[in-house]
Amino acid sequence: MKIHQIYTHNELRNFTYILELADQTAIVIDPWDAEKISQKLESLHLSLKAIINTHEHWDHTQGNSMLVQKHSCEVWAHRNGKDKIPGLSRMLEADETIDFSEGEQLVVLDTPGHTFAHLCFIVKHNGKPTAVFTGDTLFNAGVGHCRGGGDEEVLYQTISEQFQVLEDEIVIYPGHDYLENNLRFTLKFEPNNQAAKEWLVQVSSADYVPGSVQTNIGNEKSFNTFLRLDNPDTIDHLSLDNPDPKQVFLALRSLRDNW
Repeated sequence: MKIHQIYTHNELRNFTYILELADQTAIVIDPWDAEKISQKLESLHLSLKAIINTHEHWDHTQGNSMLVQKHSCEVWAHRNGKDKIPGLSRMLEADETIDFSEGEQLVVLDTPGHTFAHLCFIVKHNGKPTAVFTGDTLFNAGVGHCRGGGDEEVLYQTISEQFQVLEDEIVIYPGHDYLENNLRFTLKFEPNNQAAKEWLVQVSSADYVPGSVQTNIGNEKSFNTFLRLDNPDTIDHLSLDNPDPKQVFLALRSLRDNW
Protein backbone atom coordinates (compact mmCIF):
# COMPACT_ATOMS: atom_id res chain seq x y z
CA MET A 1 0.00 0.00 0.00
CA LYS A 2 1.27 3.45 -0.91
CA ILE A 3 -0.18 6.45 0.88
CA HIS A 4 -0.49 9.64 -1.15
CA GLN A 5 -1.20 12.70 0.98
CA ILE A 6 -2.86 15.66 -0.72
CA TYR A 7 -2.85 19.06 0.96
CA THR A 8 -5.78 21.05 -0.35
CA HIS A 9 -4.67 24.66 0.32
CA ASN A 10 -7.98 25.79 1.81
CA GLU A 11 -8.53 27.86 4.91
CA LEU A 12 -9.16 24.71 6.96
CA ARG A 13 -5.85 23.15 5.84
CA ASN A 14 -7.44 19.78 4.97
CA PHE A 15 -5.60 16.61 4.03
CA THR A 16 -7.05 14.04 1.63
CA TYR A 17 -5.44 10.62 1.29
CA ILE A 18 -5.27 8.20 -1.62
CA LEU A 19 -4.40 4.61 -0.71
CA GLU A 20 -2.80 2.96 -3.73
CA LEU A 21 -3.37 -0.79 -3.56
CA ALA A 22 -1.40 -3.56 -5.24
CA ASP A 23 -4.22 -4.44 -7.67
CA GLN A 24 -4.21 -0.90 -9.15
CA THR A 25 -7.33 0.13 -7.26
CA ALA A 26 -7.50 2.95 -4.75
CA ILE A 27 -9.30 4.11 -1.62
CA VAL A 28 -9.76 7.84 -1.05
CA ILE A 29 -10.08 9.12 2.49
CA ASP A 30 -11.94 12.40 3.13
CA PRO A 31 -12.08 13.88 -0.39
CA TRP A 32 -12.00 17.67 -0.65
CA ASP A 33 -11.27 18.38 -4.32
CA ALA A 34 -12.84 15.72 -6.55
CA GLU A 35 -11.25 17.05 -9.73
CA LYS A 36 -7.76 17.10 -8.27
CA ILE A 37 -8.26 13.60 -6.86
CA SER A 38 -9.44 12.28 -10.23
CA GLN A 39 -6.39 13.78 -11.91
CA LYS A 40 -4.12 12.13 -9.37
CA LEU A 41 -5.85 8.77 -9.83
CA GLU A 42 -5.44 9.06 -13.59
CA SER A 43 -1.76 9.92 -13.31
CA LEU A 44 -1.24 6.84 -11.12
CA HIS A 45 -3.38 4.63 -13.41
CA LEU A 46 -5.67 3.71 -10.54
CA SER A 47 -9.38 2.92 -10.49
CA LEU A 48 -11.30 4.23 -7.49
CA LYS A 49 -12.80 1.41 -5.46
CA ALA A 50 -14.24 3.35 -2.52
CA ILE A 51 -14.34 6.57 -0.55
CA ILE A 52 -13.90 6.43 3.21
CA ASN A 53 -15.20 9.34 5.24
CA THR A 54 -13.82 9.58 8.77
CA HIS A 55 -16.92 11.58 9.74
CA GLU A 56 -19.80 13.62 8.38
CA HIS A 57 -18.49 17.19 8.36
CA TRP A 58 -18.73 18.83 4.94
CA ASP A 59 -15.02 19.48 4.54
CA HIS A 60 -14.42 15.72 4.72
CA THR A 61 -17.26 14.71 2.39
CA GLN A 62 -17.65 17.46 -0.19
CA GLY A 63 -15.89 15.48 -2.93
CA ASN A 64 -18.13 12.43 -2.49
CA SER A 65 -20.91 13.14 -4.98
CA MET A 66 -18.69 14.08 -7.89
CA LEU A 67 -16.36 11.11 -7.32
CA VAL A 68 -19.27 8.67 -7.07
CA GLN A 69 -20.74 10.09 -10.28
CA LYS A 70 -17.44 9.88 -12.15
CA HIS A 71 -16.07 6.59 -10.79
CA SER A 72 -19.16 4.65 -9.63
CA CYS A 73 -17.35 3.95 -6.36
CA GLU A 74 -18.73 2.99 -2.97
CA VAL A 75 -18.78 5.23 0.11
CA TRP A 76 -17.86 3.74 3.49
CA ALA A 77 -18.42 5.45 6.84
CA HIS A 78 -19.96 5.24 10.31
CA ARG A 79 -23.60 4.16 10.55
CA ASN A 80 -24.37 7.43 12.35
CA GLY A 81 -23.47 9.18 9.12
CA LYS A 82 -26.65 7.90 7.48
CA ASP A 83 -28.54 10.79 5.82
CA LYS A 84 -25.53 13.05 6.52
CA ILE A 85 -22.81 11.60 4.30
CA PRO A 86 -23.41 11.83 0.52
CA GLY A 87 -23.54 8.45 -1.19
CA LEU A 88 -23.07 6.35 1.95
CA SER A 89 -23.33 2.73 0.82
CA ARG A 90 -21.46 0.67 3.43
CA MET A 91 -21.60 1.18 7.18
CA LEU A 92 -18.40 0.21 8.95
CA GLU A 93 -18.33 -1.28 12.44
CA ALA A 94 -15.85 -1.00 15.31
CA ASP A 95 -13.01 -3.58 15.06
CA GLU A 96 -14.01 -4.51 11.51
CA THR A 97 -11.05 -5.51 9.35
CA ILE A 98 -10.85 -4.50 5.70
CA ASP A 99 -8.47 -6.85 3.89
CA PHE A 100 -6.35 -5.86 0.93
CA SER A 101 -3.70 -7.89 -0.87
CA GLU A 102 -0.15 -8.60 0.29
CA GLY A 103 -1.07 -8.81 3.97
CA GLU A 104 -2.36 -5.24 4.19
CA GLN A 105 -5.41 -4.30 6.23
CA LEU A 106 -7.38 -1.42 7.65
CA VAL A 107 -8.80 -1.95 11.12
CA VAL A 108 -11.79 0.24 12.00
CA LEU A 109 -11.79 2.22 15.25
CA ASP A 110 -15.04 3.75 16.50
CA THR A 111 -13.76 7.07 17.84
CA PRO A 112 -16.56 9.34 19.11
CA GLY A 113 -15.91 12.77 20.57
CA HIS A 114 -15.35 15.20 17.71
CA THR A 115 -18.67 13.84 16.46
CA PHE A 116 -20.62 10.65 17.14
CA ALA A 117 -20.13 9.43 13.57
CA HIS A 118 -16.34 9.42 13.66
CA LEU A 119 -14.10 6.53 12.64
CA CYS A 120 -10.33 6.19 12.57
CA PHE A 121 -8.34 3.49 10.79
CA ILE A 122 -5.26 1.52 11.77
CA VAL A 123 -3.07 0.36 8.88
CA LYS A 124 -1.60 -3.10 9.40
CA HIS A 125 1.05 -4.83 7.32
CA ASN A 126 1.43 -8.56 8.02
CA GLY A 127 -0.39 -8.03 11.29
CA LYS A 128 1.82 -5.16 12.50
CA PRO A 129 0.24 -1.72 13.00
CA THR A 130 2.22 0.85 11.02
CA ALA A 131 -0.01 3.94 10.66
CA VAL A 132 -3.34 5.45 11.67
CA PHE A 133 -5.71 7.77 9.84
CA THR A 134 -7.12 9.97 12.57
CA GLY A 135 -9.49 12.41 10.84
CA ASP A 136 -10.40 15.15 13.30
CA THR A 137 -9.88 13.07 16.45
CA LEU A 138 -6.10 13.26 16.92
CA PHE A 139 -4.03 15.92 15.17
CA ASN A 140 -0.28 16.40 15.09
CA ALA A 141 0.31 17.94 18.54
CA GLY A 142 -3.41 18.32 19.27
CA VAL A 143 -6.91 16.86 19.27
CA GLY A 144 -10.17 17.85 17.59
CA HIS A 145 -12.75 20.26 18.93
CA CYS A 146 -16.27 19.16 19.86
CA ARG A 147 -18.32 22.15 18.73
CA GLY A 148 -19.87 20.44 15.70
CA GLY A 149 -21.94 17.76 17.38
CA GLY A 150 -19.45 16.18 19.75
CA ASP A 151 -18.66 15.88 23.44
CA GLU A 152 -15.40 16.72 25.25
CA GLU A 153 -15.74 14.03 27.91
CA VAL A 154 -16.32 11.37 25.27
CA LEU A 155 -13.31 12.65 23.31
CA TYR A 156 -11.20 12.30 26.45
CA GLN A 157 -12.23 8.64 26.73
CA THR A 158 -11.43 8.04 23.06
CA ILE A 159 -7.98 9.64 23.29
CA SER A 160 -7.01 8.00 26.56
CA GLU A 161 -8.37 4.53 25.79
CA GLN A 162 -7.67 4.18 22.07
CA PHE A 163 -4.73 6.45 21.21
CA GLN A 164 -2.65 6.81 24.36
CA VAL A 165 -2.11 3.04 24.28
CA LEU A 166 -0.90 2.75 20.67
CA GLU A 167 2.66 1.70 19.86
CA ASP A 168 5.14 4.56 19.57
CA GLU A 169 6.16 3.68 16.00
CA ILE A 170 2.68 4.15 14.47
CA VAL A 171 2.68 7.08 12.04
CA ILE A 172 -0.21 9.57 12.24
CA TYR A 173 -2.11 10.82 9.19
CA PRO A 174 -4.56 13.50 10.42
CA GLY A 175 -7.37 15.35 8.68
CA HIS A 176 -5.74 18.81 8.89
CA ASP A 177 -2.38 20.51 9.20
CA TYR A 178 -2.51 22.39 12.49
CA LEU A 179 0.95 21.36 13.66
CA GLU A 180 2.57 24.78 14.08
CA ASN A 181 -0.31 26.31 16.02
CA ASN A 182 -0.67 23.19 18.17
CA LEU A 183 3.02 23.22 19.08
CA ARG A 184 2.71 26.85 20.14
CA PHE A 185 -0.23 25.84 22.33
CA THR A 186 1.89 23.15 24.01
CA LEU A 187 4.69 25.65 24.64
CA LYS A 188 2.26 28.01 26.36
CA PHE A 189 1.91 25.41 29.10
CA GLU A 190 5.31 23.73 28.79
CA PRO A 191 7.73 26.50 27.80
CA ASN A 192 10.71 24.20 28.38
CA ASN A 193 9.46 21.33 26.21
CA GLN A 194 12.53 20.75 24.03
CA ALA A 195 10.77 18.37 21.60
CA ALA A 196 8.06 20.95 20.90
CA LYS A 197 10.71 23.64 20.36
CA GLU A 198 12.65 21.50 17.88
CA TRP A 199 9.56 20.52 15.87
CA LEU A 200 8.37 24.14 15.86
CA VAL A 201 11.63 25.20 14.20
CA GLN A 202 10.95 22.71 11.40
CA VAL A 203 7.36 23.66 10.70
CA SER A 204 7.64 27.43 11.12
CA SER A 205 10.41 27.79 8.55
CA ALA A 206 9.62 29.57 5.29
CA ASP A 207 10.18 26.45 3.19
CA TYR A 208 7.92 24.15 5.24
CA VAL A 209 5.35 22.32 3.10
CA PRO A 210 2.28 20.97 4.96
CA GLY A 211 2.44 17.19 5.01
CA SER A 212 6.19 17.06 4.40
CA VAL A 213 6.73 15.71 7.91
CA GLN A 214 4.77 13.10 9.80
CA THR A 215 4.75 12.42 13.50
CA ASN A 216 4.31 9.09 15.21
CA ILE A 217 2.67 8.22 18.51
CA GLY A 218 6.04 8.41 20.28
CA ASN A 219 6.58 11.95 19.00
CA GLU A 220 3.09 12.90 20.13
CA LYS A 221 3.74 11.66 23.63
CA SER A 222 6.72 14.02 23.78
CA PHE A 223 4.93 17.22 22.70
CA ASN A 224 1.14 16.79 22.38
CA THR A 225 -0.18 18.40 25.54
CA PHE A 226 -3.38 16.30 25.31
CA LEU A 227 -1.26 13.16 25.72
CA ARG A 228 0.77 14.67 28.58
CA LEU A 229 -1.97 15.18 31.14
CA ASP A 230 0.26 14.42 34.13
CA ASN A 231 2.85 17.03 33.19
CA PRO A 232 3.50 19.18 36.28
CA ASP A 233 4.14 22.40 34.32
CA THR A 234 0.78 22.10 32.57
CA ILE A 235 -1.05 21.33 35.79
CA ASP A 236 0.57 24.33 37.50
CA HIS A 237 -0.48 26.62 34.65
CA LEU A 238 -4.11 25.46 34.82
CA SER A 239 -4.53 26.05 38.59
CA LEU A 240 -7.10 23.25 38.94
CA ASP A 241 -8.59 22.16 42.24
CA ASN A 242 -8.78 18.53 41.11
CA PRO A 243 -6.02 17.96 38.54
CA ASP A 244 -6.93 14.41 37.52
CA PRO A 245 -6.22 13.58 33.85
CA LYS A 246 -9.80 14.08 32.71
CA GLN A 247 -10.07 17.54 34.26
CA VAL A 248 -6.71 18.54 32.76
CA PHE A 249 -7.89 17.38 29.34
CA LEU A 250 -11.19 19.26 29.59
CA ALA A 251 -9.49 22.44 30.73
CA LEU A 252 -6.97 22.26 27.87
CA ARG A 253 -9.68 21.55 25.31
CA SER A 254 -11.68 24.58 26.50
CA LEU A 255 -8.62 26.83 26.29
CA ARG A 256 -7.70 25.51 22.84
CA ASP A 257 -11.15 26.50 21.55
CA ASN A 258 -10.14 30.13 21.95
CA TRP A 259 -6.48 29.82 20.98
